[in-house]
Amino acid sequence: AYGGKATDAFDVVIPSIPGFGFSGKPTGTGWNPERIAKTWDVLMKRIGYNKYVSQGGDWGALIVELEGLQEPDGLLAIHTNMPGAIPDEIDKAAWAQAPTPASLTDEEKYAYERAKFCYSHVAYATMMGSRPQSLAGIADSPVGLAAFLLDHDALSYEMIKRSFNGQKEGLTRDDVLDNVTLYWLTGTALSAARIYWEYKGGYFNVRNVKIPVAVSAFPDELYQCPKSWAEKAYSKLLYYNKIEKGGHFAAWEQPEIFTREMRAAFKSLR
Repeated sequence: AYGGKATDAFDVVIPSIPGFGFSGKPTGTGWNPERIAKTWDVLMKRIGYNKYVSQGGDWGALIVELEGLQEPDGLLAIHTNMPGAIPDEIDKAAWAQAPTPASLTDEEKYAYERAKFCYSHVAYATMMGSRPQSLAGIADSPVGLAAFLLDHDALSYEMIKRSFNGQKEGLTRDDVLDNVTLYWLTGTALSAARIYWEYKGGYFNVRNVKIPVAVSAFPDELYQCPKSWAEKAYSKLLYYNKIEKGGHFAAWEQPEIFTREMRAAFKSLR
């Protein structure tokens, strides 16, 4: 009905991370990405899927890579649009705000500079990672909550700005306001922040996932992963594609392109 083929179709299960959206709010500590990854496998088998693939961006990207590390029976492959693929020494240099290594290719230099910029502009993550409960003020003001949620990265700001200026590419004004409203009406500003405190690992570093991995590299992601890094990070790189448009919240912003990528990425596993 929407331009696809029946042979490319698959069921889609969209879980909500504990503490986010309509999921329950954890009443104790320990709901870190590793535990959530294990929970996704329990969920899929509980609802009858003994073979499946997992996809994630943002926190979902970390969760599915950790699920890939756990290698539960039935998980055939994962797909990420925020890959953990920056070589360790390069990642450490970006965290330290070191000059761009001369040995990198032009594509890798651009990715390094984007990651370096990201690491120096993640104040929101630092706050949630160290004092999530101290953010109570944003849970008491819809304007404060909106301002905090919009403070993500420079390219997302540009996307949101054009949405509010009436441009029809990507998100609409209502898309942005609906997302803020979801946090407001469910009272999940603080419960969603706690995952930053629970997680003690890196964001873009290599995790040595051994199962098949597919990567879609969107141009306005926090960093656009070069194929050279993806090939080194994933010993079973199933699929890699550089996309013409789209950013960090690709599934939300560019659903048609994202759907196309899912069909292409997992086609060989049928």
